[in-house]
Amino acid sequence: MPAAISPGRAKDGVTKLTGGRLVRGNELVDEDLWISSITGKILDGQEAFYEHHTTPDEVIDLKGKILAPGFIDLQFNGGFGFDFSTVPDDMAEYRKGLNELNRKLLSTGVTSYLPTLPSQKAEVYQKTLKYLGPSGVARNALLGAESLGAHCEGPFIAGTKCGIHSPSVLRTAPNGLSDLESCYGPENLSFQGPDTRSPITMITLAPELPGLMSAIPILTSHGIKVSIGHTEATYSQTTLALQSGATMLTHLFNAMRPLHHRDPGPFGTLGSITPTTPRPYFGIIADGIHLHPTTVNLAHTAHPSGFILVTDAMKTMGLPDGVYDWTNGDQWVKKGPLLTRQGTDTLAGSSATLVECASNFWSWSGVSVPEVIRAVTTAPAEVLGLQGVKGCLEAGADADLVVLDVVDDGSGVKRFEVEQVWKFGVMVYDKSDVDDGR
Repeated sequence: MPAAISPGRAKDGVTKLTGGRLVRGNELVDEDLWISSITGKILDGQEAFYEHHTTPDEVIDLKGKILAPGFIDLQFNGGFGFDFSTVPDDMAEYRKGLNELNRKLLSTGVTSYLPTLPSQKAEVYQKTLKYLGPSGVARNALLGAESLGAHCEGPFIAGTKCGIHSPSVLRTAPNGLSDLESCYGPENLSFQGPDTRSPITMITLAPELPGLMSAIPILTSHGIKVSIGHTEATYSQTTLALQSGATMLTHLFNAMRPLHHRDPGPFGTLGSITPTTPRPYFGIIADGIHLHPTTVNLAHTAHPSGFILVTDAMKTMGLPDGVYDWTNGDQWVKKGPLLTRQGTDTLAGSSATLVECASNFWSWSGVSVPEVIRAVTTAPAEVLGLQGVKGCLEAGADADLVVLDVVDDGSGVKRFEVEQVWKFGVMVYDKSDVDDGR
């Protein structure tokens, strides 16, 4: 994986991207795209040219490559050696590592993400969350990939479905909302007033645990998305959680009650026929390890518009194979994309990038390019309530873009390769510069 680079072509004006195939809805269209590095937004090219008589400062020919919205990863634990859950003595080092990660992450096509904290002790959440809240206020492209707010994955999860999460830190008998506040910190749940914004954007919890079902509508009323995961919830319990305000299933199939023909469990809600129950969005780890390709296709066929690709990537993403330390005294073994707890076969997240997951899904499913791109752009933007801002190429949206080339590996299997990345209308990654050693 090439390292991210410092932007060398940022312009204080308007850029016209031409000659590309734009992902618009369910189609690839031959259109130009106008963007501004001043506003950081996508422009209406017709309006800019004919009404305001604007001429672009720069015209870039994409030579037939695919132009898509920047990728959004809703479950990302770290990468390139940085782990959101590892707290150093000097938090200045944490901030430095976070900044470096944000710049390197651009090379994978990810322009926005939810920094994810798996089950930890309360002190870890309360020390780190202040650094992981939404970072796009400054709208500074040079900062790299943008946090859309933290994703707290646990510790309010089922002990029988904890996976790699350390059992010693789980809270399997919570006392409702008060326990969430004591764990994450009341200041991080923004319950002090209407003008506060929590650094937490999403919480994964097991709704069958005591007191959590009643906490769901309170969390969602404060703008915190609730996802169901690491759970023994039945179909009925999952349905009730969705009716209470939960909107997503965390890494579908993994660490949850499996499908049964008399109780289809969480998966069954993808095919819900109850008018009062919204069908959930759901994360899928398409690294070729967590799920069989047929299972991935089954989920997509059941509910295409809810399908979201996530990496669940750990700090080993972008690092060589070997043994790596984690929090709580655990160690991981990395072999390619496979990541397991040392001495076991327990999966410990993933080392795959989001563009690799998108390529895998494309090759397994045979769906169209726009359908694949939706799963890493539009769908995650929808679940966060960011339609028209992220995950699309409409005028007025943030000019977060990725240019993709289609590469044949020689066996007839095609994959996507990241060629360029733009953030807020500024080119922040160019593979050709990396290849040339610039």
